[in-house]
Amino acid sequence: MDLSPIREALASKSYDKIGDICDDLMLKIAAYQGVEILDEWPYAVHLLGHIYANDLNSARFLWKSLPPVVKERNQEILAVWKIGQCLWTRDRAGVYNAIREFRWSPEILDFVTAFAEIHQQRMFHLLQSGYSTISVADTAQFLGMSEEMAINYTIREGWALDGATRMLTVRKKSTVSKQKVDPGKLQRLTEFVFHLEH
Repeated sequence: MDLSPIREALASKSYDKIGDICDDLMLKIAAYQGVEILDEWPYAVHLLGHIYANDLNSARFLWKSLPPVVKERNQEILAVWKIGQCLWTRDRAGVYNAIREFRWSPEILDFVTAFAEIHQQRMFHLLQSGYSTISVADTAQFLGMSEEMAINYTIREGWALDGATRMLTVRKKSTVSKQKVDPGKLQRLTEFVFHLEH
């Protein structure tokens, strides 16, 4: 079984593509070799690929389709699934706990670390877009940090701390939107203005 596309994606840190690569490769292998790919298939990587891409529906479908023997023998896939469950139930602190509680194999450790970082970034952007003020404790829970680390992190991002109330004032990210001008629309507008003037 040639798993080199998966290994190459992991090596190049193309984590957002791994779920799709695994899906395609699994279908090709199953078509040629049947469904008996239990021992060699990187199920934990496959499942984490969908979770990393924030495709929880595909992650749930993969989990449900796994043979029971895989779920019984592979502790790492159970640990990845625990992350998925926490995401599904919106247990923000549980995601970080599930990551910290398991001793990840060297093959998946960098992938899990990258997921933890991107998840933390997603949570930060969620807080930034959804709150004007938030408590230090809640911020720490969303970001999977101690309260002191959360204070330092958010202050570096321009947020302000009220020491008396332990509330953070969120600094909204300024967005500059670029508008693309459709040449066809510009041409029609020019013709319309020309028609009005003459």
